[in-house]
Amino acid sequence: MPSMRATSPHDAESPDWAAIAGELIQARQTVLPKRLVAPGPDAAQQQTILAAAAAAPDHRQLLPWRFIAVPPARRGALAEAFAQALLERDPAAAPEQVAQAGDKAHRAPWLMLVVVDGLCGDPRVDLHERILSAGCAVQNVLLMATALGFGSALTSGQALGSDSLRRLFALREGQHALCFISIGTALSHGGSRVRPAVADFFRMLGDDSPDA
Repeated sequence: MPSMRATSPHDAESPDWAAIAGELIQARQTVLPKRLVAPGPDAAQQQTILAAAAAAPDHRQLLPWRFIAVPPARRGALAEAFAQALLERDPAAAPEQVAQAGDKAHRAPWLMLVVVDGLCGDPRVDLHERILSAGCAVQNVLLMATALGFGSALTSGQALGSDSLRRLFALREGQHALCFISIGTALSHGGSRVRPAVADFFRMLGDDSPDA
């Protein structure tokens, strides 16, 4: 990508940032974790991807979110947490279902849990603002991964709120597991989904449409 140096909009040498940003944003798509294979980002690329998160809006600079990577040596522990989470919800789950739950921990070469802290720093910044900041950081991560040529996905599910997962990641009171980010080389891409039209999510104040 071109260097993101500060330039004047009237600088004749300034890149067309709107076109570059628009192309990158539209290029991002979800690739299922089972379709993400090695190689994943190397150490330098990981730092570049994570540094993009730092540009997210952060009211009062609380830094209320964290990214926790799960290295290969800890995938087994995560698999066990996923299996236990299923059994917490459904003690009668079949062995095949438990195994399938654990298998999800072994997908994608780079796997991170996104955590938001609802209690750190200034209490006037409510949980919604903190989650919004985390969401912006996540989008920056996904976009930079796309710019570097990698596929990515967000995954969630009931296991995020389980006691087993909270214990594994040592989450304290007020800390919430939001989602997992999976990043790797896309083995294949699904069909591009149809993006919503602007009219589907935008209106003017005073609009009398039923969805207003």
